[in-house]
Amino acid sequence: MRKNNLILILAIIIIAFLLYERFSEKRASSQVLDQLREVPTEIDENSRLKESDIDKINNYRQNAITTAVEKIQPAVVSVNVIKTRIVRRRTSFFFGFYDEIPYNIKGIGSGVIFSKDGYILTNSHVVEDATEIKIILTDNRQYDGKIVGIDSVHDIAVLKVNGNDLPFARLGKSAELIIGEWAIAVGNPYGFLIKDSKPSVSVGVISAVNRDFAENEQGKIYRRMIQTDAAINQGNSGGPLVNIYGEVIGINTFIFSESGGNIGIGFSIPIDRVKKIADELIQYGKVRNIWFGFKVQDINPMLASHLGLESLDGVLVNYVQKNSPSQKAGLQKMDIIIEINGNRINNTEDAEMAVSDISVGDEMKLKIIRNKKKMSLVIDAVEYK
Repeated sequence: MRKNNLILILAIIIIAFLLYERFSEKRASSQVLDQLREVPTEIDENSRLKESDIDKINNYRQNAITTAVEKIQPAVVSVNVIKTRIVRRRTSFFFGFYDEIPYNIKGIGSGVIFSKDGYILTNSHVVEDATEIKIILTDNRQYDGKIVGIDSVHDIAVLKVNGNDLPFARLGKSAELIIGEWAIAVGNPYGFLIKDSKPSVSVGVISAVNRDFAENEQGKIYRRMIQTDAAINQGNSGGPLVNIYGEVIGINTFIFSESGGNIGIGFSIPIDRVKKIADELIQYGKVRNIWFGFKVQDINPMLASHLGLESLDGVLVNYVQKNSPSQKAGLQKMDIIIEINGNRINNTEDAEMAVSDISVGDEMKLKIIRNKKKMSLVIDAVEYK
């Protein structure tokens, strides 16, 4: 009897517990529904953001990059060009007669105004062979562009427009760049598709500096280039690469890509070199040729053995012109040049690259080996006449 009573009591406790749990769930659900009914359908005026709060948020959104973009954007221009190609057309199948007709090709690039006088920097490949150049500013003003000068070897061109109240950018220093610092690429990619004169902005870092490339098929030499992962696309050529101060540190020139799109490997011409070239083009209309007065050749194993050299590094001087700057500086035939302006020289290609940045009025500092002794010489870069 006692056993049955115990079982009955346990059953009553279990049933009571289950009923309590179910009642608690219904009550909680009811409270949630009541709270939902109390939520207002419209935002109460007191819950709206105040204008002072919005101003604070906007201030937080501003940073060094947005400030730099505000400075540079007005000075970035779209460079629209028309290049005329002559196409041969066959007029008679039987007699083999041909005529030549002009064919216009549209092109687009970017540029940056760098003086209040309306001088513009861009790439030479953007405007070479152009028969018409139209410069479009971010405020939709349009001007006819005039070519002041072109340095095809270094891929730099200076253009000129005549206008009032022209915005212009400040040129910085590329020699002071730090790998990893912010870099901002500004230009007009795919300008024919985007009907808007305002430039596009992409942000990355300085990935590397002093990237050298061999002379390409067009005869252009790209040396000590700035590498960046800021997106550079078609139409960006000639646009500025900018630091967080809004200063131009390079001119965007080309990318590595198999598809034609950006993969994060772009290259810009350092602004220190661009400034020297621009000064030459503005003052003389060209980059003046330099007279060095000597020639060099590579050192092969047979020549090294004959001269008793321990290494193939350097280039051998095989000719020194009489009364030339090199002869006046003391350079002699059979000297071995191992360094030019701090650049290690292993072959003639290195030597050509090393002198490509030298302008009239500069000094060319050489380290040479003569009779197995190291020496230093300084050759003045004078204009070839």
